[in-house]
Amino acid sequence: MKISIITVVYNGEAYLKECIESVINQSYQNMEYIIVDGDSTDGTLSIIEEYQTHVHQLISEPDQGLYDAINKGIAMASGEIVGILNADDMLADQNVIEQIAKSFVQDSSIDAVYGDLNYIHPINHKILRAWKSKQAGKKEIARGWMPAHPTLYIRKQLFGKYGNYALNLGTAADYDLILRYFYQHQLKAYYIPFLMVNMRMGGVSNKNFSSLMRAFQNDYKALKMNNIPYAFSVLLRKKLSKIKQYWQ
Repeated sequence: MKISIITVVYNGEAYLKECIESVINQSYQNMEYIIVDGDSTDGTLSIIEEYQTHVHQLISEPDQGLYDAINKGIAMASGEIVGILNADDMLADQNVIEQIAKSFVQDSSIDAVYGDLNYIHPINHKILRAWKSKQAGKKEIARGWMPAHPTLYIRKQLFGKYGNYALNLGTAADYDLILRYFYQHQLKAYYIPFLMVNMRMGGVSNKNFSSLMRAFQNDYKALKMNNIPYAFSVLLRKKLSKIKQYWQ
């Protein structure tokens, strides 16, 4: 079973090496690594060139942002399973992809898998938040729960069936996709209770107050678009549920 991993990057020279090495050091061998670069102007392409023998597909051109670039990567993917690893994140250890592959092989009926995630300090890697997930589905989604998106691996055929990432929802595009897949279409997803990804804090959705407000508005829009009942209440639960991650 081939698994395609997509890394989207733009001027990401600071952390890209750690990201790439976490992929190429995986014990699982039947992988395809795709990097979609947004026409970087720093040393990003030079770093990618260092690892060119491990990068199966590379595109470097202007795009309409993160989710447009992800959609390009999905279109390029030849694997049966697709996952996304951001350029400043890392797979938690060398056995992550092997565990994902085993889950799909053991139960051929599942559509997706997901696991746990740590938010880490960008420099010293200290754990700042621990996102422990759970086995859940439509009912939990309707109450504000969601899996950690960077840990989500989905069968590629579902993107053609249920659609790609929306380009009009800002940072809520991943939330919209999860609502669409888990709530509307009730895909069969399996939770793997182990740490998959170390994610650096400091994303575009929480840089300042205005970005937080935009994220809140776009999350609400995604909920309404997907016909989630009591959207505002669900959104409040979603935001409040993150608090307990600091005490995991």
